[in-house]
Amino acid sequence: MKIRRKTRIIKIGNIKIGANNPIAIQSMAKAKTSCIEKTVKQLKELEDAGCEIARLAIKDSSDARSIKRIKTLINLPIVADIHFNWRLAIEAIDNGADKIRLNPGNIYNKKQIKEVATAAKINCVPIRVGVNSGSLLVRRLAGSMARRPEAGKMVKSAMDYIKVLEDFRFYNIVVSLKGSNIYDTIKAYQEIIKFCDYPLHLGVTATGFSYSGAIKSAIALGVLLKEGIGDTIRVSLTDTPAQEVKAAKAILESLGLRCFGPEIISCPTCGRCEVDLIKIVKELENRLIGFPVSQLAGLTGTPAHRHTGIPKVALMGCEVNGPGEAKQADIGIAFGRKDGLLFSKGKPIKKVSINKCMDVLLKEINKI
Repeated sequence: MKIRRKTRIIKIGNIKIGANNPIAIQSMAKAKTSCIEKTVKQLKELEDAGCEIARLAIKDSSDARSIKRIKTLINLPIVADIHFNWRLAIEAIDNGADKIRLNPGNIYNKKQIKEVATAAKINCVPIRVGVNSGSLLVRRLAGSMARRPEAGKMVKSAMDYIKVLEDFRFYNIVVSLKGSNIYDTIKAYQEIIKFCDYPLHLGVTATGFSYSGAIKSAIALGVLLKEGIGDTIRVSLTDTPAQEVKAAKAILESLGLRCFGPEIISCPTCGRCEVDLIKIVKELENRLIGFPVSQLAGLTGTPAHRHTGIPKVALMGCEVNGPGEAKQADIGIAFGRKDGLLFSKGKPIKKVSINKCMDVLLKEINKI
């Protein structure tokens, strides 16, 4: 794991990203923003799931005006997602948006960008230069630009836009370069770090449904995060917003970059397993929600379990995948037909009945 890339620090509401700040998790409400009740319900679900920054689609003035009311009902910083209509960006800022996302593919007039940058600067609101491979403006990619690889087009588009903002002395910038192809996405982020030190918002666009989308995102984001690239992430899924957050947390935890609770190790099960291990693991996950841990663990890329008190918990389906294969776990249970063997660091402690195993396990976890 490489050391995190050095960047400027950008503040989004009460969340700081960049430098050595924790890699923040983002998601997006999927209701129409002016449907305040539905939007707030989703935002509260996101907050409960562990989301730290939330984006809202701003399609019209009613959406922009709704930000003011929404912010009185939730605690998450709000990013206004703006396309085509630059005036909506200013209206969103006036109504309390904590950050603006602009798409260089559909808001590119310099006078319009200047108006948005001026309003953002006055209100200390950052702008995300949100490049998306699916909305690069074709007529602006003529000549040698048109012959660039897709990643090169995204980088050139982002840097041209950044240059415009910097010409207006605006430097409160976050950058994203999202392609639907994971190779283009990885390459674009690897290239842009040669040209700027702004924090990077990582993501792959239009990844698909939950299962395949999470895998695509994990591959692309995992490669970049392992290289020390990335300051905030969003896993885009055709699913509920909370599932996006769950996937993002799993990616960060797998790399040891954030910790959100005890790590659960469980075997895949086979014909030797005589208990419903899937049900048991799900129950443990649900009962561990909200387990107090340090959210700052693992910031240097060192697996968090090496230097914090965060426990590693094993649930194994039989004696084969028992204490031996899970000997590094702080606490665990290897199940038989009627009872399980409680063990710690590979050493057996005692037998526990299956109907009491969860309570025993939670009690042991709380001792660690």
